Amino acid sequence: MSAPVDVKPEIISLGCRLNIAESERMRAMLADSGDVIVVNSCAVTSEAVRQTRQAIRKARRARPDARLIVTGCAADIERDQIADMPEVDGLVANERKLDPRAWNVPVAETPIAPTKTRAFIAVQNGCDHDCTFCVIPQGRGKSRSLSVAEALRQVEQHLAQGAKEAILTGVDLTSWGHDLPGEPKLGTLATAILGEFPELTRLRLSSLDGIEIDEELFELFAGEQRVMPHLHLSLQHGADLILKRMKRRHLRGDAVDLVLGLKARRPEITVGADLMAGFPTETDAHHAENLSIIHELGIAHGHIFPFSPRPGTPAARMPQMDRSIIKARAAELRTAVAEVRSAWLDSLVGETLPVLAERDGTGYAPNYARVRLSKGTEAGQIVNVTVRGIEEGLLV
Repeated sequence: MSAPVDVKPEIISLGCRLNIAESERMRAMLADSGDVIVVNSCAVTSEAVRQTRQAIRKARRARPDARLIVTGCAADIERDQIADMPEVDGLVANERKLDPRAWNVPVAETPIAPTKTRAFIAVQNGCDHDCTFCVIPQGRGKSRSLSVAEALRQVEQHLAQGAKEAILTGVDLTSWGHDLPGEPKLGTLATAILGEFPELTRLRLSSLDGIEIDEELFELFAGEQRVMPHLHLSLQHGADLILKRMKRRHLRGDAVDLVLGLKARRPEITVGADLMAGFPTETDAHHAENLSIIHELGIAHGHIFPFSPRPGTPAARMPQMDRSIIKARAAELRTAVAEVRSAWLDSLVGETLPVLAERDGTGYAPNYARVRLSKGTEAGQIVNVTVRGIEEGLLV
């Protein structure tokens, strides 16, 4: 029996910004599919898998008659466990999620995504590195890049639909271009986008591996006003020994030099970072270094992850820490980020910021501060807001 014509597909996105970008494309592609739920899953941690399973159960309770399909990293990495859930009708492999032939449901002939003020554009996928804690290469495969021409085409489509800000995303975004002829760097792509579309007012980049930021990209962050002054680093830890055991390619000093060098050129740059608590063998001293780098770099946007062992990774075979210690250390890291964030927000009171309005009555300043806007502000407008204070973590 076909679904009522007014029933629309639902896309539930978990995890990274790349998933968000892919979910938008699936939403457009499956617009004519009727009573379908797609869970675009995450498997970066055990907690992410738990949340995926929870989202599946919740979606089934809400729409018991819908066809429920799971894709994303958990659909590959935890395939048997997800497939065995009674709520799940089918799985689509992560690498085929954007292939209309994989879905076995009606697909829109001319997919048109709804207008968004901020467009997430996935220019890179997969990863060639072997960090000891990570399973993402198992779910995403080898690193692969969009060509410059294809990336420009996607930016053009989003601008035509009203986007004012483009956010470049990827699993390992700074590895963009390694598989393309001539091995161009990410700075080359950013320069091409800015040059091709002078009407693009804002270009933002998602999580970056700081050691791979090329000279051209550094200069764009330092001096190009259309590149947003918001740097999010895949930092993971503040202690060199732990970084080595993670098989990261940077050390603490590399991150410090990068951030201080950028802030010397562009003081308004705000720093975000991913940090992990309780990696195997982490001592009190290592944890202290993890805490101190938050203040040294001024990390105002922190994504804190309690370590959880993933089967099949080298870190899962290392001596594990007590979960209560991991939880306590993660809480301390979050407190440190909250302290830095509070001081940073206080420093913005009295400033006038250009804010890109969202549909929910808030918007983002260039430094990624979220601002509550006056009623009636139209989504997609960039409005100048003089900050009067802070309410519930938002500038007002």
